Amino acid sequence: MVAHVLRLRLDLLLGALRGERRQRVRTVVVFALVALAVAAVCVAALQLRTSSNEATFAVTMVAASAITLGFLVTPLVGGVDDQLDPRRFAILGASARETAWVTLVASAISVPVLAVVAIAAALGALWTDRGAPVGMVLVSVVVGVLTCMLFAKIALAVGGLLHDRRSRELTGVFLIAVIVVVVPVVVFLASLQWTDGVPSALSAAVDVLALTPFGAAWALPERARVGDATAPLLIALVSLAVLAMLWFWLVGRLMTSTERPGSSRERRGLGWFDLTGGTPAGGIAARSLVYWFRDPRYLVNMIIVPVAAGVTVIPLVLVGVPLADAVLVPAPLIALFLGWLPHNDLAYDSTALWMHIASAVRGSADRAGRLVPIALVGTVVLAIAIPVTISIHGRWAVLPAMFGVCACLFLSGLGLSSLASVVAPYAVSRPGDSPFQQPQRTGGGISQGGVMIGALALSVPALWWGAMALTADERWTWIALSGGLGIGVVVLLAGIFGGGAVFDRTGQRLMEFAEST
Repeated sequence: MVAHVLRLRLDLLLGALRGERRQRVRTVVVFALVALAVAAVCVAALQLRTSSNEATFAVTMVAASAITLGFLVTPLVGGVDDQLDPRRFAILGASARETAWVTLVASAISVPVLAVVAIAAALGALWTDRGAPVGMVLVSVVVGVLTCMLFAKIALAVGGLLHDRRSRELTGVFLIAVIVVVVPVVVFLASLQWTDGVPSALSAAVDVLALTPFGAAWALPERARVGDATAPLLIALVSLAVLAMLWFWLVGRLMTSTERPGSSRERRGLGWFDLTGGTPAGGIAARSLVYWFRDPRYLVNMIIVPVAAGVTVIPLVLVGVPLADAVLVPAPLIALFLGWLPHNDLAYDSTALWMHIASAVRGSADRAGRLVPIALVGTVVLAIAIPVTISIHGRWAVLPAMFGVCACLFLSGLGLSSLASVVAPYAVSRPGDSPFQQPQRTGGGISQGGVMIGALALSVPALWWGAMALTADERWTWIALSGGLGIGVVVLLAGIFGGGAVFDRTGQRLMEFAEST
């Protein structure tokens, strides 16, 4: 069976070069790009020979850990199907254990694995030249490559079990998570000063990576060189054993489950409605997500807010405010305006509101579901804006304070918006109309001004703590973070349940408003 599966894997790899001309060209281009990327990494590794051991260790650890994480995330985000899916070998009568290790070995014949082998060999040669024990370098290469392979196989197996639930929306959620994590890290690394060696913050982060399943194997050569390889070696071997057991368990699960027929490229299900679940709040969240990402009235607002907030830096700099201080303004403004955006969200529903009222949906479910789109958008925008702001400002110690201030403004705005949109809705442009075309109206000031002023008033303590952290004592940063989050969460929950109670009592009035606008 081993020889048969290996020949099958090799045929599948060579088969990518057959078929239509367009497919062959695309395959060759992909292979060439991978080869160029591997060559670039190997050249970069050679250039590190003149760097200090500390700098080399920091760079190689960050790069190798990112590659290992990519083997886990890419199959889930990309919705890739496993060509050696264990379920396809069930008809051969092989046991789950035999299928698990045979398909794992055969997976070594693949472009990603061959690429990581080449990169691992380059890193191994680099550390061998620096005096690392050859035996520990070989262990690092073998364990590191096997860890990458197992992460990829586990991700593909999980994707196979969730085959029906994978969708463009799920991929979008993964991409959002990647943006929220990767962008702050990249901004942080780019802002570090390397003139006096490896920054202490990066050294601390690398030391943590060396004790995780993603970086333990790659830390072995350097740790062995200085005689401190026990902990990384133990973590790497235990992680490898756990991943292997998980892979064998997943293969057993796959071979006892039935794959539903249909093309893997066919889009199944109900999109966001499958992803958010079958609860009332989940259904409303799914419908709101569809509206927010397709209706130009919402899209225009989401685009204008970051741009308008960023422009505020220009007049501040022109009147003499230092750039390091002026750059601290846009992020809180973005948080404030994003929290303010849904203050009239109910009016954008038009006649669709009748579905909620006719089905007797609880008001709190309506309020919570409507906040999901702006919560996703706000999280991504602030995850980018805050680190960029702090990197330009130059003092990373005040980062927790900035998070606390922005969280307080954002969450307080969302809570007050949940209440204002049912207490005092006002007419807006109808579906299909230009987002810049507004109907004549006599009201709306209460919702607009009340939410804005209320969010600012409730955030005064967080703003004060942030100012103290900036001008007096940096220990106030953690008070600003915890206090800002606490105030924001309390106001958000109060707004959801308070607005829900108003929604339950005034359903008829809201329905009349929706029908008349």
